Amino acid sequence: MEPRMSEPRTIDVPAEASGRRLDHFLATQLEGVSRSRVQMLIDQGDVLVDGAPHKASMKLRGGEDITITGEPHPAPLKAVAEAIPLDVVYEDTDLAVVNKPAGMMVHAGSGASDDARSRGTLVNALLHRFQALSSTGGELRPGIVHRLDKETSGLIVVAKNDRAHAALGAMFAGRRVEKTYIALVQGAVAREKGTISAAVSRDPIRRTRMTTRPSEIGRTAISHYQVLRRLETRFGKFTLVSVRIETGRTHQIRVHMASIGHPVVGDTLYGGAAQLRDQRALEATPTRAARRKSEPETLRLGRNFLHAAKLEIAHPLTGKPLKLEAPLPPELNAFLDRLESA
Repeated sequence: MEPRMSEPRTIDVPAEASGRRLDHFLATQLEGVSRSRVQMLIDQGDVLVDGAPHKASMKLRGGEDITITGEPHPAPLKAVAEAIPLDVVYEDTDLAVVNKPAGMMVHAGSGASDDARSRGTLVNALLHRFQALSSTGGELRPGIVHRLDKETSGLIVVAKNDRAHAALGAMFAGRRVEKTYIALVQGAVAREKGTISAAVSRDPIRRTRMTTRPSEIGRTAISHYQVLRRLETRFGKFTLVSVRIETGRTHQIRVHMASIGHPVVGDTLYGGAAQLRDQRALEATPTRAARRKSEPETLRLGRNFLHAAKLEIAHPLTGKPLKLEAPLPPELNAFLDRLESA
């Protein structure tokens, strides 16, 4: 349950607010509180207008008394242990390496809803499995040294104590960790191998995206790719590549591959198709009108075809070399098989 305020807050509705929706009005009165948060308070019955609950769409007349009995600001995010299965590839007293599935957030984010924002994360699963993790990342990110995107699967390193965390952090910062990913990208990549060296920064317009466009705040990012397999299918041309990254910027591989015209399959944020359509069937349809009416077979992956497959690192405390691998998950192998049989 949401913690209650010690004292309910009352707001007098001025005459000039007449005709405004209840939720819109409250969003302007509660500093730092989002409209979605206001909506939640109303739905929970924590907003009373003249002593009675109302819908968010209620039109105010002016002169009402609004009483807020719930806490407008949600409690701080905090990781909680959950019994979620984990694929642990390596473990000792100082660290663990886990094969994260796609669809799992590493830790809770600010954009999640109040009830679900702290649930189902990798951190929660780690707390249940290992109990003790490093405290360097705070209560929200215990043990987390680096991250993988929600829809990216594969290997991630976890620190069990602060000493290991500090050493691992220095290794990642000093580029002494070798990470190799497998990606399926759209189109036929021209060169068998290459290096993409393009700084990455936050897109100033679409804040959920990163960009390689020149920026004063762009951070150096280097990716080396090599073609593993070329696919020519009735759904189009694709290239399976391995990508070794020297740096670990947010969305680095996704934005780098998109920058050379080859977005990762399934990655709609960077130009990947939401679904693949049978191109040969479309080409065989004689007219544009007929094509609009036709229903060619489609393929949808439902995640990004990006997997952190290999990790090479010296143990942060003993110096022992660790070379770890995680095979492509079943859904990616099945998708490849479907494409190659098409």
